[in-house]
This record gives sequence, C-alpha cells and structure tokens, in this order.
Amino acid sequence: MAEKRRSGPVMSDPKAAKCETDHEFLSQSGVSALLRGALLKLVESRSEDPIGFLAEHFGHLSSEVDDGGSENLTVSRSLWHLSLSHHSQRSAFNNNVRVAYELLTQSAPRRRRTGGVRGVVYTEVLRCLCSEGGLSGASAAPLLQCIQCHDYEAVPFELFRQGVLTCSVFADYIRKSQCLYAAVARAPDRPAERALCQAVLATLQEALETADGPDVARYLEASAKISPAKLAQAMAEARPPSQQQEGPTMDAQEFEDAAAALFIARVRKVT
Repeated sequence: MAEKRRSGPVMSDPKAAKCETDHEFLSQSGVSALLRGALLKLVESRSEDPIGFLAEHFGHLSSEVDDGGSENLTVSRSLWHLSLSHHSQRSAFNNNVRVAYELLTQSAPRRRRTGGVRGVVYTEVLRCLCSEGGLSGASAAPLLQCIQCHDYEAVPFELFRQGVLTCSVFADYIRKSQCLYAAVARAPDRPAERALCQAVLATLQEALETADGPDVARYLEASAKISPAKLAQAMAEARPPSQQQEGPTMDAQEFEDAAAALFIARVRKVT
C-alpha cells in the first residue's frame, strides 16, 4: 500500500527568509553600494591604517549629509578624494579626479550650473592642493597665475584634471629641488655657493628640456633622473678642487624660486 503523502502548507526555512530579507534591506538602503565603494577606495589607497581610513571616509559622508552638501564642505570632500592616490598611480588618480569633479559640479546651486566646475571653486581646489603639498603661497602663486581660470568660467573636466595633475607634480618637483639644494650646501645652517647652485640649475634645465611633452609628469621624471655622477661633474666644473676660497652664496629660497621658474616656464598657460 502506497504511503500517504501529508498535505498542508509548505513551511519555508525562516533562516533563509531572514537572510533574503537582510539582503534586500542592505540593497534597498544603499548600504551594500556604500560599503563596496568604501572598500574599493581602501584598496586603491593601500592605507597603512585601514580602520582609520574607513572612519574618515564615513565621517566625510556623514558630514556631507548633515551639512546639506554645502560648497565649502564639498571642496573639502573633493580634496580628500584627490589625496587618496599619488599622481604616479595614473588610473586610480584619474578615477579620483573624476569623482572630485563630479562632486564639485553637483554641489553648485542649480542657477549656477553651467556644464562644469566654477572657476572660483577650481582655483580654490588648486590653491589647497599646493598648500597640502607643502608649498608656500609665494611658491605656488606663479604657477596658479598660469593655470587658474576666471571666477565666472565653467571649467571642463580635462582642464580640471590637468590643473590638479600639474599642482600635484609641481609639489613633488619642488621637494626634489630642495633635495638638490641640500646636496649642494656644505652644511644645513649655511647657504650654498652660488656658482654650485647655478651649475645644478643648469643641469636641471638641461634635464627638463629633454622632457618636452603634454604630460607635466615628465618634468618630474626628468629631474629625478639626474644622476649623482652628473651632479658631481657639474659641481666640479663650477668649482675646481684648486679653488679653495668660497664665492658668493645663494640661499635655499632663491634656489627654489629659480628651480620653480624652470618648471613653470614649461607649463601651458590657460587663456
């Protein structure tokens, strides 16, 4: 005799239902996308403090919501995105520039949205990038005069990206020039000989002239390729061993200004 099958409602597994409900909750609330985005940023930045990085990331998001996305706060948030990757990590850097650009574009009042970031905001971002890169206002001013726009202009993405890249590279370049000056100076508390500084600057100029191209990062690469032997040769020619008496000197700021001028002369001016 065949065994009778029991009839009645089929009971679903409450644990499976709960998991499905949890998944729907996370998906519908946007938390899944939020966490995914945070983890992607963490992987891109390779932060030495992952927990602190995530805390800062979500702190920025929370502040933006509480403040209603004000323009000043959005600039701060954009700068944070721009700090997540070095410009040498070009793919990640470009992605972060795109995120920053979109944040700045969307934060503008509707009546001011003209198809790009406002010139006044763009200039402020560049100024902050130079400051965060360790540049003084006096060092950054000549560069900003070349690449800033009028306050009322709408800055397209490619111009924005190029400006951000130029400031990031320039900050690294200035640090490199400071290292060159330290190599020339005989003691940290004494200025270097002018003849030696001029020889090093001439070597730097020669390196920059071989790196002409649309990508400003080439200038930094060229300056970094100045070998110790090349530097020593230039210094030896400027001051032969037979010359014992020291000549006129050049302080660190004058050397930095001269090195900066060599870089800025090759930056395409925004018109």
